[in-house]
Amino acid sequence: MATYSTTVTPPAEPASMPKDGADKIHHVLNGGRLTGFKNPYPSWGTSHGPWEVFGAIFWPMLSGELKFPDTSPPTVPVVKPHFLASRTASDKLRATWLGHACYYVEFASGLRALFDPVFEDRCAPVSFMGPKRYTPKPCDIADLPLVDAVFISHSHYDHLSHGSVLEVQKHHPRAHFFVGKGLESWFRKTGIENVTELDWWEDAELKLTLDKTDKVEGEGSGGDAPAEISARISCTPCQHTSARSLSDRDTTLWCSWGVKSGGKSVWFGGDTGYRRVPKVPKGADDYGPEYEALPHCPQFKQIGDLRGPFDLGLIPIGAYHPRAAFSAMHANPFDSVEIFRDTKCARAMGIHWGTWALTMEEVLEPPRLLRDALKRRGIPETGAFDVCDIGESVEF
Repeated sequence: MATYSTTVTPPAEPASMPKDGADKIHHVLNGGRLTGFKNPYPSWGTSHGPWEVFGAIFWPMLSGELKFPDTSPPTVPVVKPHFLASRTASDKLRATWLGHACYYVEFASGLRALFDPVFEDRCAPVSFMGPKRYTPKPCDIADLPLVDAVFISHSHYDHLSHGSVLEVQKHHPRAHFFVGKGLESWFRKTGIENVTELDWWEDAELKLTLDKTDKVEGEGSGGDAPAEISARISCTPCQHTSARSLSDRDTTLWCSWGVKSGGKSVWFGGDTGYRRVPKVPKGADDYGPEYEALPHCPQFKQIGDLRGPFDLGLIPIGAYHPRAAFSAMHANPFDSVEIFRDTKCARAMGIHWGTWALTMEEVLEPPRLLRDALKRRGIPETGAFDVCDIGESVEF
């Protein structure tokens, strides 16, 4: 087991933030006390009640207009992942997709980061019902050689798993968890003490002090670990919601994350919408002229301007159909390409697809639409914003 010490401190020089971030317009106050959070922009819309969901999803299902997607194999290929042998085994940024929104990123600095780990068969409060994996997990948490930092985007069960975070703590007890404001108490009640919560636009400095023989078994080769590894952590906005029960909706913050270490940077989008789209006629292009004036979330451009550019973006592309029900909180590939451009990512990989059928689009539609969205923007269909097999590693 790796032996090292971890410290998390406020940055020596705080980064700038937009005025609306400084004004905390996403906070919900009751008598001056913070009681929850909200999406503060018109791109979220106003009504997200049960009747709207019924009209957009359940009635079309009853009428036969909407059908559950076919998840029978073959769908997304799953390969056995291979990880680096030591912290010094590569001079590149290396990212491995572990399904849905979970990525394991090996920085050239030696930092090892894990994003939204959920390794259960079902993403639900109970193990016997709820969305079930249609692609197997590529490995177990015990197979990850090192985990220094874990980033949680929000509290939904497909992004935060009680069992998985306990497994991370069991096999990687020195791992430090970074969570949105309000979630720290949940982790401490779970028995995890290495946790830091941040609000949008807050930053932290992570520092690892290592011994000289901090190596792990695996592929590749490398020498002694560096004496110290540092990273700049940025909690950045997104447009979403949170809940783990019927009584805690939006009481904890949803967020994206920026991580910079050793001259390389990653932006993790987690789970987010970009623009709320009303119900449109079947076959209509909701990015066509009739809908181009729909408001979009301005925070992604703020992220690119104030925390970017990034070498790699991990950007959601799935769980979006029907658009009238899900567009405010889930990006489709056309939204994803706009987020990619706004956040100033040099490269990107698609996440939030290929694992659980959370919505009604065909399970292999997101990468097809992604190519169309890139083509529309004049971006090469490969080599800029890509997808990969589950378990596959890509270097940047």
